[in-house]
Amino acid sequence: MQVLISGDREELASAALARIDALHTGLTQIVLEGGNLDGIAAEVARVLGVGVAFTSTDGRERASALPDDLRAALADHHLVDPTGRLRVERMGTDGVAVDGGEARTLRVAAGGADLARLVCLRPAEPLTSDDVHALERAAAVAALLITREEAVTAVENKYQGDFLRDLLLRRGGLAQDPAYVAEHADTFGWDLRRPVVVVAAELDPVVGEEPSSSLQRRQWQERFSAAWRQVSTTLQAGIPSVDFSSEVVTLLPLAEGDSEPVAGHGVVRRAVTAVAGDKGGGRRQFSVGVSRVARSLDELPAAYAQARRAVEVGRRVHGAGSTTFFDQLGLHRLIALIPDSGPDGGELRSFVADVLGPLAEATPEAADLRETLQVLLDTNFNVAEAARLQFFHYNTMRYRVAKLERLLGSLSTDPHLRLDVAVALRVLEIAT
Repeated sequence: MQVLISGDREELASAALARIDALHTGLTQIVLEGGNLDGIAAEVARVLGVGVAFTSTDGRERASALPDDLRAALADHHLVDPTGRLRVERMGTDGVAVDGGEARTLRVAAGGADLARLVCLRPAEPLTSDDVHALERAAAVAALLITREEAVTAVENKYQGDFLRDLLLRRGGLAQDPAYVAEHADTFGWDLRRPVVVVAAELDPVVGEEPSSSLQRRQWQERFSAAWRQVSTTLQAGIPSVDFSSEVVTLLPLAEGDSEPVAGHGVVRRAVTAVAGDKGGGRRQFSVGVSRVARSLDELPAAYAQARRAVEVGRRVHGAGSTTFFDQLGLHRLIALIPDSGPDGGELRSFVADVLGPLAEATPEAADLRETLQVLLDTNFNVAEAARLQFFHYNTMRYRVAKLERLLGSLSTDPHLRLDVAVALRVLEIAT
């Protein structure tokens, strides 16, 4: 009996090894014949009887053989975020239980660099060690394919990026021949014949974070750029999205029925939400600037400048992680045009100090009085309404008004002084 059991084990092990080798051979053939990740996912799913998906390192799906019932099982176990991103960080290499089986991820890596994740789901029973070994073989083959694809994509992205940068900066004579530009864009699969908003997106620096290497920063930027490209393709065909090294620029078309002054807001919000996901999987915070609508190729350079100004000013006014539309900048657009530098701290800082005096100081008391001052300005110096909004007694607000007027002048009766003070408060938002 012992001999039979031992023989059965050897036979099972031999069968498992043969299956792994056959899978590896089949996958290698797929790559050699010019196949893609979808083909690899389908072959792995067929041979092992599992659901398979290849994702970016942060869980954005790239290819899959994952039936609807398996997708539903992942969603039921909170392994999919609202934007459709697979929560690879929750599965891990050790796997998590799913309906009596398990879901797990494997790294797809080459040369020490993470390229993707292989997600595998078997809901009926856990994965065996032989299954994991087969999946590791599949991950190795996928790494070969992804490396090849990324080499081609890098060249394409460089060429596309140079073309779009030249167009947005009016270089190379592109602005003189719109027909040539549109036809050339067609070869990239881009549609430049429709109204668009230019979106500039930049990763935000993290306060207090240890300095990172240039390689690490480049990997973050590449993943960020890939997320924008992938989301763009799901929104609509023919959307240009390129990496300009420190920013990702995307030309989002207007949705049907969009009209001024909110044109483009809906599609931008959807894109930003999809790229951000639930912030899991190592995603990094980013800020976005959005231009006015560009209805022709001639308007694209100005729209690009507007998007860059919006992301710059929006980050300074609203902080990191903001989405700022150029049309919403208001007075900040003009303030941002004034250089805030010089031997005395700059014209902007001098203006703030002259108008606000001690209220320009970085103290809790000054900040508290500035908040009251802003509420008074917003209510046209209606003391009763300002007291209600700040939850103060009416007499307390009267006292604060008297104190503000001792410091700044006759705010309640001098409209020109109120204008100066209102501008100074806006300057303080952007110049500090």
